[in-house]
Parts: sequence; C-alpha cells; structure tokens
Amino acid sequence: MSDELLRQHDNHVTRLTLNRAQKANALSASVVEAMLDAVEYAATDGTRLLILEGAGPHFCAGFDFTDVQTQSEGDLVLRFIRIETLLQAIYHAPFETLALAHGRVFGAGADIVASCSLRIAAPDTTFRLPGLRFGVVLGTRRLMHRVGADRAREILSTSRTFDSDEALACVFLTGVAPQAEWPAIIAGAKTAAEALAPAAAIALRRRTVTDSRAEDMMELARSVSTPGLKERIRRYRETSK
Repeated sequence: MSDELLRQHDNHVTRLTLNRAQKANALSASVVEAMLDAVEYAATDGTRLLILEGAGPHFCAGFDFTDVQTQSEGDLVLRFIRIETLLQAIYHAPFETLALAHGRVFGAGADIVASCSLRIAAPDTTFRLPGLRFGVVLGTRRLMHRVGADRAREILSTSRTFDSDEALACVFLTGVAPQAEWPAIIAGAKTAAEALAPAAAIALRRRTVTDSRAEDMMELARSVSTPGLKERIRRYRETSK
C-alpha cells in the first residue's frame, strides 16, 4: 500500500485514509489504483464496514490536474474511467461504506462521498461538482438517486458550492457531526454493519442499490472520448482561477 493511501484493518473494519494533504488529497492515477485494489481486497478479508477519510484540512480535491497538459487524451480518458470503476466498486460493495468528509470536497471527491452508504461531514464542510464545466459526465445517476432528479440537475448544471446543512437537507449526507463525535459514529456503524449475516447484508444491498453501472460507464466514456478533452480542461482551469 502506497504512503499516499493508508490502510488499517481491524475486527471487520477497514479504514482507508487519503494521505496527500499537500495536494488536498487529489486523486492521482496511482492513488485511484491503490484505492480500487483496497476496496476489492476488502471484499475478501471479512470487512463489514469500510471507512473513507482524508488526512489534513480537506477530504478530497477530486481529479488531480497536476501535469495534465503533458498527458495524452487517451491517458486522461483512462484515468476518468478508472475513477468511475472505483466509484462503482464503492457503491456496489458487499459491505457498509462510511465517508467522513471535512474541509473542501471537490469533484470526484464529492462523488466518493455520494457513493458511500453512510455519509457524514463536519459542520463546515463544502461540496462542489464541476465536471460538466469541462464536459465530463461522472456519477450523475448516483447523485440523482441520493438527492432526486431536480436537485441533481440544479447542482450539476450550476456547479455551485453547497454546504453541509444543505447537503444534509437534500440527503446528499446522512449526517453532520463534529470530528470529535466521529469515533462514536464509527462504533455505531460497526454495530449496525455486524447486525446481519454477510449473506443477508449482500442480498439486501443487491435489492436496494440501483445497478446502472453499464449505463454510467457508457455515458462517462462518451463524454471523455469526445475530442478536445485536454483543451476543455485547460479552459475550465483558466476560467476557474
């Protein structure tokens, strides 16, 4: 496991900590692969609760744009596809998933939160999903399932920032709590996750989690494979400074 992603496993709980505080825990290609490996491995080691959190002042700044202009469009397409693969692995995991968010949560970082079954944030947390500003369709149906079609359309079309109170009100979050209260929340989530036998928990998730993986991947692939992705990203970053 890379130092940029810390993994702890103890008594049915796996804890993954993004550890790139100097980059606001932005998702580099290597971090995405490490996370995907860890989520897939958790399905084999008795994990009943997977916790996702970030070191430093922010949970996750989303896609890491460092050196994006030196990469080919094919490289960028693959990176977005692997992020979607990770989000699908979290959303359809055969165990409970708990996001603990704080600070600024941006782009694919907010998609990670939306992919978790339990979504807790500190009171001063903010969220933004700007992907459509550079033509990337990522996580749209998952967001719609969380907050409803009208709210999802408004959030994505405006790419505005929203705070934890609004996120809780529209059920993007399942709870808001200071970080000092997170250990108690984790303990409660662990107890709840262990209440059902693994087979029963898997059956419940299969029947209550909408499976749109093929459609989501197809729409993402179509959006990122449209020629000019690098230029769209460049223009977005220029106008966002």
